[in-house]
Amino acid sequence: MPEALPVATIRTQVTVPLAFPDGYTTTARVFTFKGLVDGREHLALGLGDWAGALDRLAAGGAAPLVRPHSECLTGDVFGSQRCDCGPQLREAVQRIAETGGFLLYLRQEGRGIGLYAKLDAYALQDAGLDTYQANVALGRGEDERDYTAAAQMLATLGVPRVRLLSSNPDKAEQLTRLGVDVVERVLTSVFLSPANADYLAAKAAKAAEVEAAEAVEAADVLAGRAPERPVSR
Repeated sequence: MPEALPVATIRTQVTVPLAFPDGYTTTARVFTFKGLVDGREHLALGLGDWAGALDRLAAGGAAPLVRPHSECLTGDVFGSQRCDCGPQLREAVQRIAETGGFLLYLRQEGRGIGLYAKLDAYALQDAGLDTYQANVALGRGEDERDYTAAAQMLATLGVPRVRLLSSNPDKAEQLTRLGVDVVERVLTSVFLSPANADYLAAKAAKAAEVEAAEAVEAADVLAGRAPERPVSR
């Protein structure tokens, strides 16, 4: 059974016009929240016909497209080529706007370790470590992101079911354990450049490792060899 989440409420909502460097424009309804478990200033962006998507969901229709996107100052703002975060954000906004749904902008820089530590990890990557090894060498977790606040935001917005725009199986696993019904995982595109090839290779290897571990665990649970894991806080 998923744990009951603390109740969050909508603090403010405001309409913001968006314009990207390639000329793409759209409008977002931006929501802020009170009562999120980590106390951070996460945002939800309602894109396209998000209100209609909520109405269809409430009537038993299709789940809206949702992307939890973790903040990346270097990629999202400065266009860093060391990762694929900026292009993923740009793609997500358009794909969600076309169908109606939500982008959750989560303040989890550097897979949760923070901006300065992420830049320290870059220095270690320049010395030969991959992105996950570098985090561990700094005494941090490979991926410290937690999606409890994201699940709270979805509950507050009235979104119990989602089509999850993500190639990261851990997002789907965490949200499922937090009570969100992930009816489909929609893969993001691959944004390869000479500067991020090693980074993307490490991410792909980690995703495959996580999915293999999940398959083994699911088989053990079904066979009665292991209990279901509780929701991690």
